[in-house]
This record gives sequence, structure tokens and C-alpha cells, in this order.
Amino acid sequence: MNYNLLIYLLCAFSTLPLSNAGAQTINALVTAKSKDSQAALTVSGYIKDAANGEGLIGVSVYVKETGTGAVTNNYGFYAVTIAPGNYNLVISYVGYTRQTRSINLTDRNIRLDLELQQEGKDLQEVVVSTRREDDNVKNIEMSVNQIDVKTLKRIPALLGEVDVVRSIQLLPGVSTVGEGATGFNVRGGSIDQNLVLLDEAPVYNSSHLFGFFSVFNPDAVKDVKMIKGGIPSNYGGRISSILDVRLKEGNAKKPELNGGIGLIFSRLSYERPLFKGRGSFIVAARRSYADILAQPFLNSDLKGSKFYFYDLTAKGNYRINDKNTVFLSGYLGRDVFGADFGFNWGNATVSARWNHVFSDRLFLNTTAYYSNYDYSLDSDLKGKTPTDFFRTNSRIVDYSLKPDFSLALGKNLLTFGGQAIIHDFQPGTATAASDGDVRSFGIANKHALETALYVGNEQQVTPKLQLQYGLRYSLFHYVGPGEAYVFSTDVALGQRRDVVSSIGYKGGQVIKTYGNWEPRFSAKYELSDNSALKLSYNRLAQYIHLISNTTASTPLDIWTPSTNNIKPQVGDQIAAGYFKNFGRSTNTGREFEASVEIYYKWLQNQIDYIDGASLILNKYLEGDLLNGKGRAYGAEFYLKRNTGVVNGWISYTLAKTERQVLGINNNEWYPTRFDKRHTLTSVLLFDPPAAKRWNFSATFTLASGTPATFPTNRFEYEGYVGQVISGRNNYRIPAYHRLDLAATLQGRRRPGKRKEDNWVFSVYNAYARKNAFSVYFQPNEDNPRVTEAIRYSVFATIIPSITYNFKF
Repeated sequence: MNYNLLIYLLCAFSTLPLSNAGAQTINALVTAKSKDSQAALTVSGYIKDAANGEGLIGVSVYVKETGTGAVTNNYGFYAVTIAPGNYNLVISYVGYTRQTRSINLTDRNIRLDLELQQEGKDLQEVVVSTRREDDNVKNIEMSVNQIDVKTLKRIPALLGEVDVVRSIQLLPGVSTVGEGATGFNVRGGSIDQNLVLLDEAPVYNSSHLFGFFSVFNPDAVKDVKMIKGGIPSNYGGRISSILDVRLKEGNAKKPELNGGIGLIFSRLSYERPLFKGRGSFIVAARRSYADILAQPFLNSDLKGSKFYFYDLTAKGNYRINDKNTVFLSGYLGRDVFGADFGFNWGNATVSARWNHVFSDRLFLNTTAYYSNYDYSLDSDLKGKTPTDFFRTNSRIVDYSLKPDFSLALGKNLLTFGGQAIIHDFQPGTATAASDGDVRSFGIANKHALETALYVGNEQQVTPKLQLQYGLRYSLFHYVGPGEAYVFSTDVALGQRRDVVSSIGYKGGQVIKTYGNWEPRFSAKYELSDNSALKLSYNRLAQYIHLISNTTASTPLDIWTPSTNNIKPQVGDQIAAGYFKNFGRSTNTGREFEASVEIYYKWLQNQIDYIDGASLILNKYLEGDLLNGKGRAYGAEFYLKRNTGVVNGWISYTLAKTERQVLGINNNEWYPTRFDKRHTLTSVLLFDPPAAKRWNFSATFTLASGTPATFPTNRFEYEGYVGQVISGRNNYRIPAYHRLDLAATLQGRRRPGKRKEDNWVFSVYNAYARKNAFSVYFQPNEDNPRVTEAIRYSVFATIIPSITYNFKF
């Protein structure tokens, strides 16, 4: 009997966490499968960092005698199923000492928990993929980069502050429209097409200070994983990429204090064990103080101005017993700007997770989360004009439950589960007063329910061929209470559509339903021990949308669900790649690793806007939206040196991103605002042997200018000078290039002292390049008949900084 198929089908129809009876049913099937397979047995357990007790993600557990193995999941758990016998397990993880364990599997499963020791400081690793040895070849994943926090902290950063989002922009296929832009773009996708997760809760705005800093405190971050293609079936909801950020669990061995003092903000974190080592926690906080430092220099009109941000990150865990562990994590962050007129925005998330080991092969993680993003704006912060003011606010709130199972079956690793998300949208409400006459207006709240079921399997078909395939079905209900508008259809393409009727719905009534099958497939064929070919295909559906027609998205943009007038976005991507490692062998794999990937994406139901679209507080917003299709294709080249005094990586991306929307650009294809034809990035890390306390780093970026819409002609009529625009995004702003430098001086280590500290000296924009963020046109002041182009640069000078970091 084909028990794999039976279990696969059973998983496909699972919607909720298994009851005891359900778990027993699957375990019974596993047992039956084992009897048909020479009573296969399982060795499983958790692998943790010996220094702090943190579970390690992506550790390789390799069985020498069979050539098979497993990788630890996001919680450090692994399971290897093999026939009875004597075996040698090789446990390896870059930056940690390799271990070999001999086991004797005879008549029962073995629980083997391990702790790995970090290697000496002389080993300077650059970890910008997953962290098994030769993992870029051995792992079936492609279009995936995993960034080690130690590497993040060495990359030169703006004002010396380590930044997750800016660091991933040094990877192939990831870009931004410019400095000061919120979010990032992946393989031709817009910023709302990236699912940014913090301990599995979505973060809707990943930036502080209009995009200059990310919301992720590096002292609290454990792991950062970017998935650009070959996306597994357990992920969904966005069509371009997944940025999965995992928080530290807290030091389970001893108390630890970390912090840093910089020029514009400081940070502090504290972690320690709980309940005699059965749990731990971490609390991390940051606050900028540019407003405090500037107060003595502000004139009377600006006294009391507020321009700062802060965030608080916390996480705790408790191991109930060997089979059950619970986690609770949260984030709260806010940006505040203004004097008399100002606004603020921020994220808040809470994640609660339960890990349960049903058996040596069956693992469950159940996650419940809350996520909130909101902003507010007030024209009279100080209450000087109580009879004349304008106030507005907007928010999106999510509540979700997600059970996720993994089941080890010999050469197969099944994953299956489901997810339900309740979306509450408040697109915008406002209150305005003029001479004491107060009125309120805005867009009514919207509600939606998004659910999904998924199943996937990772299968080792032969020693050289590995497959990963799966299927996800997503279902979206746009529900009441609310009004659904019907717009006119007899208007010219690209023109505003007027409302012709509306239908009211009560709470819970379904207004519109959408459903999508989302197949996923990946394959890897090893050409040799150090080279492989990989192929992937995925389809994803996205049911919520960011509405923005500005040059770069801002915190004041709004989110809206798919409705009876807005269809869900659908993206298909196929990618192929060649991966090879070469050079001398080291304990972390080969000296060099290289890859070349090509991809093509088809995008359906892409949102664009009529000329002069009114997006803010417009209850008939849907009449200003247009629907089109997109395509993105390109090639990504990546070369990394893993070891040595000089190491780092270089990447080059050749790409093209276009849209076709009826009513725009004469219905012809046009480049998107974030299209970049050429992007070259490099990271250099230097550890001079003669200066053991010093290390140096540099990054360089060179990219094509992004498209912009410029006037092509001008006319004069009775003294008035006008401009004629022909085509959408018909020109490009000048090319972008920038060099950043950093030097780190390690403090002296004293015998018997736990204190570690360092000074980081950095220079951002080292040769003062005036990179254009945008170009606009205006009449010359002296001669209005002459039109001049004005180039706006966010940073047009060198920005030096110094930061002091400490650890106790």
C-alpha cells in the first residue's frame, strides 16, 4: 500500500490542530509504513548554542553511511529516519565546531539533543546564505539568502546603526527606489508584494524615519531569511518575496546585557534564564534623541518640536516538558514628527506559539498573532487653533491562527497545515474644523477573512535528485458591514469611473469571494559534490493592496482589501540556477561559492492609477484605480568568498520590470517606477593579521537610475508656459552609486572579565555623491519662459559617525 500517498491526502484535508485521536491516526500510519520499510527508526532532538541555549536554525545532521540527513527547523528540531544499524552522525554549522556522534539504532527510536560550541574568533565567516557547509549546493532551496547577525553588524551602515532592511539590499534581486524610500523591491515587485514577518506576525511598515532605518533591533534578532523564489507552500499572502525575521529567545545560560550608544539613538537589551533554566527572556529597546540634542538650537517657533522614534522588542519562552514549549513575543514601535503640525505612525505585534512533539517524527508549531499598523495626522498639535484644525487617522489590524505540522517519513519530509486571518481595515477617517464648524468624513471600515490550507513534501528521490512540491489553496471573503459600489463602465480608458449604485451589507454578510490554487515546485540535481542545477516554480495570490501613487511609498499610504471592484493580485514565477563551490576545502566548505539564476514572472491584476487620481479619504477610491498585468525577468550573478583575511561577496543583477494597463501609455508596456536594468553591489570584509583588534569593511553600490515621467514638449499661450507629457515613465534619473566604509576597534579583553566592547567608526557616502532621488521641473525665476530641471538628493555629502557597543 502507498502509505505516503495516503498520509499526503489525509494532510491535505487537515484544517485544525490534530486532536489526540488524529495524532494517533497519523502515528499509526507511520508505524505501518515503518513495518513495510524494515522497521525504520528515528533519531531526533533539538540542537542549541552551548553559549546561550538558543535553538539553531539550519544545522546539518548528516548520516555518513547513507548519504542522507536532515536540517533543523526554525526551532532547532530535527528528525532523521533510517533503517536499524550503526551510524555516524556529522553535525555541522558554519561558525560552530563540527561534531561526530556514533549511534546504535537497534529496536527503538533515539532522542539526541545536542549543543554546539562556537569556533574561535580567528574564524571570520561571511554567512549570507543558509548555514550548512556547502549549503548552496546541497540544499534544495534556491533564490534564498540567510543573513547572519554577526555579518549584519560588520556591514557599514548609515550613522553606524545596523540595519536589516538596508543590508538585504546588498543581495542580488533586491533593490529600492532610493534613499529615504520605505520598504524594498524584489525581482520587479512593489513593496506591498513582500511579506515581512517578525516571529510570524506581519509587519506592514518595516522602516523608521521614512525608510532610513528598519524597525528590527539587531540586538534582538536571531535570524533573517529572504525568500525570492521557490517559495514553500506554508507561505502565502504576497506575490514577490518573504522576509522572515526571527527573534532571539533569550540567554538560557546566564544574564547578559547588550547595548550601543550612537550619534542619533541608543539601544539596550537584557536577557537571562528563567525557572532554573527551563525558560528565558529578552527585552530590547531603542530611542532616537535627535530632537533632544536639537532643542537648544531651535528658534521659539520650533521649540518643543518632536522628531524621534522608539521601539520595544521582547520575547520569552518556557519549556513545559520534553514535548511542549511555549513562546510569547511582541514588538511596539512608533515614529513621531511635528511642531504645530505633525503626525505619527507605528507597528505593534504579538505572537504566541506552542511547539509540540507528538512523536519522534511528528512536530507541530501553532502560532496565534496580532498585528496592527496605524498612523495619525494633526494640524494643531499644540491646540493653538481649537476652531480650525484637521485630523485624520488610518489603520490595519490582523488576527491569525496557524497550525503547522512537519512529519518525517524516511526520505520524505511532509509539511501541512492551515491558516485563518481576520483583516480589519480603517482606510481613513478625518475630522475638520473651520471657524468652529466641525465635520467628519472618510472611508468606511472594511472587513475580510482570509483562509488557506497547504501541504508540501520534500523528497530525496535519488542521492543526486531531490524534489520539493506542494499545493496551497487560499480563500478570501470580503464581508460586511459595509457598502459595495457599482461603477460605470461606459467611460474612456484611463478615465475616472463614477458610481452608479451601491448595495448595503450587514455584518458577516459575504460581499465577494475569491479563491486560488497555488502550486509550488522545486528540484535539485547534483552534478558533483560541489555543483548543482536547480529549478523552481511557484504561484502566489495576494488579497490586500497598498494604495500609493507617489514616487516612493510613505507612512501615510493606505491598505485596502480585494473587493467586488479590486481583484486579487496573482503572480507566477519560474527560476533556474547553477550553483558551484570551488577553491580549497575548509571546515566551512569550499573557499568560494558562486551561483547564476535566471527568472521570469507573470503578474496579474496589478493596480495603477488614472492621471490625477484622488487616493486620500476618497470613499469612491475604486473608481480611480486601473487594472493591468506585469512581467519581470532577469539574471542574478553572485560570488562569495567564505574564508581568509579578505572575504565578502559581489553580486550583479540584470533585470527588466514592465506593466501594461489599458488607458496608460497608449496601452503599451511601460517600465515600473522601481525598474532597475543594472545593479552591482559588493561587500568587502578585511581582518588584517597585524592588527588583531581592528577589522574593516566596505560596501559599494552601482545601479541604473529608476524611471520617471518627464515632459517631452512645452507650449506658450498668452504668456502661460505649459508642459506636454508623452508616455508613462519615459525617462530615467541619473545612475546611482555610493561607497560606504567602516572600521571596528575591539576593546581589550581582560582575564576573568565578561565585558566585551568595541568602537565602530563609519563613513556613509564616502565620496559625497549627490545621488538623485527625483527630478522635477519648474520655470526659471529670472525667465519664466525657461524651464529648468531640479535634481533632489536626500544625502549630498559625507556622513561620518561613531558608535560604542558593549556586552556584559
